Amino acid sequence: MDEVIGPDRRHPAKYWHTLADGRVQCDLCPRDCKLHEGQRGACFVRGRAESRMVLTTYGRSSGFCIDPIEKKPLNHFIPGSSVFSFGTAGCNLACKFCQNWDISKARDMDRLMDEASPQAIACAAREYGSKSAAFTYNDPVVFFEYALDTATACHELGLKTVAVTAGYMHDAPRREFFAKMDAANIDLKSFSEDFYVKLTGAHLQPILDTLVYVHYATDCWLEITTLLIPGHNDSVAELRGLAQWIVRELGPDVPLHFSAFHPDWKMRDVPPTPAATLANARHIALDAGLHYVYTGNVHDVEGGTTFCPGCRHAAVVRDWYDIRHYDLTPQGNCPQCGMRIAGRFGDYGRPFGSRHVPVVMDAHSKTLPC
Repeated sequence: MDEVIGPDRRHPAKYWHTLADGRVQCDLCPRDCKLHEGQRGACFVRGRAESRMVLTTYGRSSGFCIDPIEKKPLNHFIPGSSVFSFGTAGCNLACKFCQNWDISKARDMDRLMDEASPQAIACAAREYGSKSAAFTYNDPVVFFEYALDTATACHELGLKTVAVTAGYMHDAPRREFFAKMDAANIDLKSFSEDFYVKLTGAHLQPILDTLVYVHYATDCWLEITTLLIPGHNDSVAELRGLAQWIVRELGPDVPLHFSAFHPDWKMRDVPPTPAATLANARHIALDAGLHYVYTGNVHDVEGGTTFCPGCRHAAVVRDWYDIRHYDLTPQGNCPQCGMRIAGRFGDYGRPFGSRHVPVVMDAHSKTLPC
């Protein structure tokens, strides 16, 4: 798309080079968008201006909220804590089933009403009592520079950082990005290349590469989410293959979340995911050898509970995002048999609960000195 990118929307972008024919290629993700002057990439928020790549949404957000960490979803990372969440607009995937399409597919930049510097976000997160800040709602890969600067600001104030992402990126930016993240939930949307090509406009292998890299080469805590879409990625064969790949390539301790689809964006003709499908998927993954498998977007106490792999003690009982019972040591050990539960735990206080608290970044909060 050709348009004039105003000077106030030209934050220098990383990972690009100039081609022999004069076009500029973005090297952030495998789409490798090749742009003439004034064009934007497939994500719409990264574009070419004055023969260089720029990010047009730096410092601009689609909104700020305080969420339970379980909503990301992360069940093994500071359970019960609150996370200061924000995103921008745009996405480098083209999922026909997008559940946040009004944000990720937004091409109306004026809807990004909230503005805040990385330092202001970190200060606000600390002021509101959150233990972490999450880059979410749309994919933080596309606001790479804003996310990394905010992560740096958060770490300077002792806050953790969380990425909710599809993980679709090249190796060099992947290394820089996840070096700044303390936890990540990465979407594994399907275990089928055909699904990725037809329903997301992307490819499967780069996602698998990201999962392996994050798990083995970083200190970032990893959990995985698969949105189950009836008739598209919920067959027994595919679910078994997906779970077996995780056990074989990542090990049994990486938590897997099966989340319920609701009709949206370009797949409104597909019915919602039945609760029975989620429960069945969970049992398939457990039978494949995974220790921690959850169901999401439904009321399912068993599917939300963290069971000790050793003695099956119900260590953390959840209903949706509410923690109803918590019985782990600060080190994350089962009090019944002493087995270590995989994750990042600590002193457990009063849980934040299932609240979703919008935050208005007023003129004062945007300039907090911290």
